[in-house]
Amino acid sequence: MRTAWIASVLLVGAGLITYSGWLLEFVVPTGVSPVRDPVDALLAGPLVFRIVLAVSGVAFFLAGPALRRLAPVQWQSRLGAMSVSAFGALVLAYAVVPGNVVLSLLLNAVFVVGAASLVLWWPPGWRRIAVIGLVLVLVTWLAVLVAGVVGEFEGVFTRLQLVVRVALLGAGSGYVLLASGSRHAHRDA
Repeated sequence: MRTAWIASVLLVGAGLITYSGWLLEFVVPTGVSPVRDPVDALLAGPLVFRIVLAVSGVAFFLAGPALRRLAPVQWQSRLGAMSVSAFGALVLAYAVVPGNVVLSLLLNAVFVVGAASLVLWWPPGWRRIAVIGLVLVLVTWLAVLVAGVVGEFEGVFTRLQLVVRVALLGAGSGYVLLASGSRHAHRDA
């Protein structure tokens, strides 16, 4: 279990950091407007954006099994852990084929499923965080869709969506790691 815990910390940490690689746009000249252009436009620019996205996909894909080992046995918790792997696989595919509408829809759907699974299995105090996270995931997805149709502020909303995803992935992984860490602390004592 300790190996799974360490692997989860390292892989999720690497995934969160590299999934936030779009922030490099504030240092690397891209010609992409953070207000108008969706964050995906960065993938057509300097190669570093596709590389960090691909690395995050691999990290999340590999983190899923370790998180699954740490999660409780209920199907809801296992679904949440495995949705991290599915999300990682889709992120990797999207880094290879950026702009693919089907992959984009699948990414959002898998993320919603993962967020909903947290609502179903977290204890009451944490469940409030999961509900807020799920609502924010749905609201930012809707905002991205509306902004894409309207043609205004798509850049802002796609970046906000990524911030929400990182926050929820961090919270979800944090819960599993804290809960499993406290279970092992009691056994070791």
